[in-house]
Amino acid sequence: MMRGLNTTVRQLRRRVFEEVARLGFKANAETLCDDMEAIPYKLVNDESKYRDNVYRARAVVRERLRLAMGLSLRPEDKPVHLTAGVEASNISDKYYEPPLMQVIPSACAACEERGYEVSNMCKGCLAHPCMEVCPRGAISMVDRHSYIDQSKCIKCGKCKSACPYDAISQKARPCAKACGVGAIESDHLGRARINNDKCVSCGMCMVNCPFGAISDKSQIFQLARALSEGDQIIAEIAPAFAGQFGDNITPRNLKAALRELGFAEMYEVALGADIGAISEAHHYVEKVATGELPFLLTSCCPSWAMMAKKFFPDMIDQISQELTPMVATARTIKQEHPNARVVFIGPCAAKKLEAMRRTVRSDVDFVITFEELQAMFDAKDINLEDFEAESSFHNATGAGRGYAVAGGVAEAIEKCIKEYYPDVDVNIEHAEGLAECRKTLTLAKAGKMNGCLIEGMGCPGGCVAGAGTNIPVPKAQKTIKEFVKASSKQLPPKELAEIELK
Repeated sequence: MMRGLNTTVRQLRRRVFEEVARLGFKANAETLCDDMEAIPYKLVNDESKYRDNVYRARAVVRERLRLAMGLSLRPEDKPVHLTAGVEASNISDKYYEPPLMQVIPSACAACEERGYEVSNMCKGCLAHPCMEVCPRGAISMVDRHSYIDQSKCIKCGKCKSACPYDAISQKARPCAKACGVGAIESDHLGRARINNDKCVSCGMCMVNCPFGAISDKSQIFQLARALSEGDQIIAEIAPAFAGQFGDNITPRNLKAALRELGFAEMYEVALGADIGAISEAHHYVEKVATGELPFLLTSCCPSWAMMAKKFFPDMIDQISQELTPMVATARTIKQEHPNARVVFIGPCAAKKLEAMRRTVRSDVDFVITFEELQAMFDAKDINLEDFEAESSFHNATGAGRGYAVAGGVAEAIEKCIKEYYPDVDVNIEHAEGLAECRKTLTLAKAGKMNGCLIEGMGCPGGCVAGAGTNIPVPKAQKTIKEFVKASSKQLPPKELAEIELK
């Protein structure tokens, strides 16, 4: 489990983002191409510890650089310059263009998709249970050790389960193992390839690849440009922000640091979550409790909602039509500040594609992750501990802030129903991780979840486990619980359901 570790892959991502943010803040069109060309040489010196050689390491950085600029990877079968298309990205209002997640071919190690292999832990035991359980006779004794004939092996795993020394290892492609929708396939050279018809952009493949071969696109350059140009830009911060920027960093520190970057104002996305919790509670009471709908699926996680639409299209009517917290907060902001541009800052990669939807584009102008925001602070040499605002964020409730952890959405809605609709019984289910989400939807389709409010989170652990987070998941979950507990109000008022944002 690499999540939360300061690995070389993570360091490289952060350094690329930091350099791209510097380009954006500099906003010099005349030197942009030359500046881009210099970055791979700045980040990769003459010694390459982890790639085959320095040239391959720089080739990988070049592709990461393009993605961080909002560009696509270059094709392998024809010459395309590093800065090709940069003119289209050298603007302050560029939207994401799918595919969001991309495999960098020069970085991929072509890991084996699946298989079993005897390790040097094998004792050549007299019982050799691995041989006895193999249904295809693929295991024999060679030089007094077990040996698996791969031409006969059907990869059932019985040998591994039977070995008393755990001497048989299971080989699995890390990105494919992390993908809950089976979107990772292989190209003609055995390298990983993402099937975009299946991909829901959760980013779990990206954070689980130990070779740093998968990356997503970014708007960090365009946002830095907009900030440097003095535009009125307002940040909306996802509730998972607690603890993401340091143990001692308070909302006041973060608010002041954002203003130092150039943001005009900050809002908690938990405000939109409060609106959503009340609205979802009303929706459940009105539609599910009355039997009009068999069950209700939450919609705040874009990967979960996208998976439901792609793999279970007949359930579209059961997906909540309420605004997601990101959109509800953005519309609140634009009602109060009609000329402002809104940036969603959160843990989620899939939110980048949610903001790209035609119905959302006018509400959310930029989406960046906590990881990308930290790189922007680094680019401007901003130490958050050095800044503190006079006041904190707008005060949301514990219910809305709890959306950041798995089960928090369902819990918030359940509490609202019990408080404001005490005569209505509510049945809650939640799933985390796309594999578990898919199983839950299969059960719902079979009629096993009727009467339920079903929360789905694409990332195991919830939003705090998103691809764009900075700290280990258990630590983030603990911090969020403390943040929720410290909230001055635990439930939003029922009147929020009547707010007209549509």
